[in-house]
Amino acid sequence: MRTVVPEAAVTPEIDLAGLPRARLVAMAEAAAEVMDIHRVLAKTGDNIVGAILNGQGRFYEWDHYPRGDVFDSETHSQFYYHAHAANARFPGEHGHFHTFLRPGGMPDALAPAAVPDFVPPRDPDDALSHLIAISMDGNGRPFRLFTVNRWVTGEVWYTAEDVIAMLDSFAIDHAKPSWPVNRWITAMLRLFRPQIVDLVRQRDSVVAAWQRRHPARNVFEDRQLEVTSYLDVAIDDHVAAISRALDAAG
Repeated sequence: MRTVVPEAAVTPEIDLAGLPRARLVAMAEAAAEVMDIHRVLAKTGDNIVGAILNGQGRFYEWDHYPRGDVFDSETHSQFYYHAHAANARFPGEHGHFHTFLRPGGMPDALAPAAVPDFVPPRDPDDALSHLIAISMDGNGRPFRLFTVNRWVTGEVWYTAEDVIAMLDSFAIDHAKPSWPVNRWITAMLRLFRPQIVDLVRQRDSVVAAWQRRHPARNVFEDRQLEVTSYLDVAIDDHVAAISRALDAAG
């Protein structure tokens, strides 16, 4: 089974009322995008997972879909979809998306964290950061957001605050291999931005606590620490909460 430490769970309560109106408006716009993409795909019996796997041939556990990942050369954003073996998934999970940002798309002055074993990659743009993973159920709907330890994706480690500074830079702004999926995953990071911020901060807290308990280990390569934070999400409930927060904000 997938390794999830108890500390990885986070509270689902997000105080949307405390967010700036401009942020709420951006989330509402992202919500409209996500809901409309779901609506359009459903008209032909399709969903997000089916759209990203369309034309990819037989689906194999662990392989990346689409092959070679999706990469936007202007924004340096990247994502892929895959599934672990059946006994190594979250309950009810078909697979999940991993999202990344490469240095070419990061805000200025961000740099990898000063961790003891950091070795700069030969190509500076390979120092990519994982942003968030999105679990999808058997009906092609998102149900969980989660973060992972460094070894899981082979990323370069950045502090939580630097990862948070990257979130608004993520965008897949081209049509291949699936325009609906590219727009959907871009909107998802805006729709659930407050939750992602909490999850990334929780990730760092869990990693730090794990290192204190296991000082002789390299925490970032410790196979016993895989999922570092997670949160179950329900799009309809979240969209309704955004609407209420905007109404309250006038």
